[in-house]
Amino acid sequence: MVRAVQLTLPALFVTCSVLAEDTNNIEQITVEVSATANKEPVGTFDAPVSNLEYDPRVDLQSRNMAEAQADVTIRGGIFENTGFRVGSSTLFDPQSGHYFAEIPIAPQMLTGPSVLTGADNALYGMNSSVGTVSFGWRPITSTGSVSLGTGTNGFNLQSIHAAHSQKLDSKPDWRLGFEGEYSHSKSDGSIDNGDHDFERASARVQLASDTSQTDLMFGRQEKFFGWPNLYTPFNFNETEDLETKLFMLNHKQVYGDSSTFEVTGYYRKHNDHYVLSRENPAIFEAFHETTVKSLALSGRHRLNDHYAINYAGQFIADEIESTSLENNFTSRNYTKLSILPEYKSALTANKELTVRVGAAFDDTNRDSSDTSFIADASLKVAHQNGSEHTWYVSYAEATQVPGYTAIGGSETGGLFRSNYSLERETTDNLELGLLIEQSSWRLDSAIFYRKDKNLTDWTYRFDATSARFANPVDIDTLGVEFLANKSFESTELIASYTYLEKSEDYGTADIDASFYALNYPDHRVTLGAVWQPMDVLELRIDNEWRKQHSNRLRSSDDEAFFTQLTLKFTPAQLDNVFVTFAADNIWDESFEEVPGTPGRGEQYTLSATYTW
Repeated sequence: MVRAVQLTLPALFVTCSVLAEDTNNIEQITVEVSATANKEPVGTFDAPVSNLEYDPRVDLQSRNMAEAQADVTIRGGIFENTGFRVGSSTLFDPQSGHYFAEIPIAPQMLTGPSVLTGADNALYGMNSSVGTVSFGWRPITSTGSVSLGTGTNGFNLQSIHAAHSQKLDSKPDWRLGFEGEYSHSKSDGSIDNGDHDFERASARVQLASDTSQTDLMFGRQEKFFGWPNLYTPFNFNETEDLETKLFMLNHKQVYGDSSTFEVTGYYRKHNDHYVLSRENPAIFEAFHETTVKSLALSGRHRLNDHYAINYAGQFIADEIESTSLENNFTSRNYTKLSILPEYKSALTANKELTVRVGAAFDDTNRDSSDTSFIADASLKVAHQNGSEHTWYVSYAEATQVPGYTAIGGSETGGLFRSNYSLERETTDNLELGLLIEQSSWRLDSAIFYRKDKNLTDWTYRFDATSARFANPVDIDTLGVEFLANKSFESTELIASYTYLEKSEDYGTADIDASFYALNYPDHRVTLGAVWQPMDVLELRIDNEWRKQHSNRLRSSDDEAFFTQLTLKFTPAQLDNVFVTFAADNIWDESFEEVPGTPGRGEQYTLSATYTW
């Protein structure tokens, strides 16, 4: 029996495949090493985007809270540089990257988030030039839970999740699974006019064997939320009313000698009703409806012991109906094809070299096409003490085109002014990293230099009546990352440090502030811990300190310290029941994560959960 361990840098997921002599009989063992201590949010039910704000690999800039409106950035990029991938498909919203994270799928159905950067993002990402947050489909097991919660600010929560899996009588090697979930939460908000009312329902059917897994999923969520200065700095109490529907079919297959492929297709419909002033909606409101159809394929074909081919391809067709974004075109098709041949060789008994060199091709029917070069190399060294050191270097190019908010609105008036001359954005990323693994600890480290050309940023002029202008900018970014995990008998520690430095050129002096491209932390530190002093008690804590780059729009301090705390009590007298006390922003930080937009307040909740 051979045990093969595959690592994807710099993500924190280790997938072990136990290969029997019959290669068609494969047992998948997945060990998830989390980048945060807490798994669930405090102010609502959990979503795929939950707790990424304490994940050192990304910088989540939320309005109200992460599950309300979240701009997810990676390595100093902006929200539209980040993609969300489920299976082989990147989920896409053509209106704006603000809605990329509107994913109506219960997190219980998905693996934890894996963050793809560099060569992996260039290979698998789609219209996301800096990074991709990637999820896979979990095998369905017979389980379930019911949760009820209450808390400060008029908070209440109800959630139910149930799943069942059974072997087929006619084919005992096959399993048929069913899974469903419904969640609802509501509150008055952690600050005035920060209320929310969320609802999500999702269900899937799964047919699986030892070598394949097919998932059919439908999800729907409705979200209403408000926030002062949600998108504009004009002291209005703004609101959003969102509805997202997603239908997805996914098939993953293992074949031959450790070869795999995954096919994903989806249909997504997203409706957005934005109101500038909830007290007087007639001042300005906008309605948008976007639809997206997509088909994607990715995989790895192993030729022999030394050679393999990694590949990916995706086609997306979108449409938009809008009261304000139909001044250019209202539909667009996107195509991406990428291939990354791989060579692997054992240099010595304890050293293994892997080299990948390939390219990606991007095209739309509205923009010029582009070809990007991708290459990386890694050297894994196994030491006698059981540790492994992996050095890697990569150079990756990636590209994307701007969304309809940037190119489809008015150039001369309104709150959000588009720019019809915006061109395809390109990114060049050079990276050097070191991964160290031992039995009880792990260290991920990387230094990277990225050049963004024609990046679409949203800027502000103090003498203008409009809140935002879409402008291209060339930015050079230097970054350093360290992320460490250490396990003890009853405790796990997670610590990280990141440093970013930028040099920007807008090509004009007529810009006073940047909402996004220059909204980044110069220094950021996270520290998380999971402590279980006894069987009935568990403590989880995440801390984040940041020194944000100075921004003329920000009225709060540039430094901030956030803490999320969860205390879980499992009484021995009650089978399958646990009670959770949770707190977020316990120091009542008022830091503006988006310049000009108020930060969230304190939130405390108490919930009870019954599982089976």
